[in-house]
Amino acid sequence: MDEIPRRALLAAPLLMATGAAAQPQTAFGFTLPALEGGDLSLAEFHGRALLVVNTASFCGYTPQYAALQRLHDRFEARGFAVIGVPSNDFNQESRDNAAIRQFCDTMYGITFPMAALTSVRGQGAHPLFAWLAARAGGPPRWNFHKYLVARDGTTVRAFTTSTEPEAPALVRAIEAALEGRSLV
Repeated sequence: MDEIPRRALLAAPLLMATGAAAQPQTAFGFTLPALEGGDLSLAEFHGRALLVVNTASFCGYTPQYAALQRLHDRFEARGFAVIGVPSNDFNQESRDNAAIRQFCDTMYGITFPMAALTSVRGQGAHPLFAWLAARAGGPPRWNFHKYLVARDGTTVRAFTTSTEPEAPALVRAIEAALEGRSLV
């Protein structure tokens, strides 16, 4: 018998009786491709509040990277993480993961986890973004759309592109998520 790939074994509990892959029940059940290669498993962040943001290097909103890094730094010790997800769905991102990493490092000193180039909307949307969209008012309408995921991994609140990362409403929602209160 051929050796079963490790990934298949890890996914086995997610299979339904029909053999079709089941949708994870929490955000922590998803895995994204990592910017540096390999996988970025959200299981590593189980129990933390997450801000999942679709990013782009060549957008008018790209300066939000700086505020996202400050948020990550400010709340990381309390159980919070920003997850950056570069996307070219709006034609404003490099198609090269190494160039994206270099840009993020050079221009903004990004240390929060970053996924590889990923589709976030439409038929080709990564399953995580389809899941987030179903729980929080739809898919991203532009770059730097933000989904705040509570520590339980199921409660999600969306913030539009125009909501600055350090806007009082978003900061209050992050603090509520960290304290186990409602995100509203």
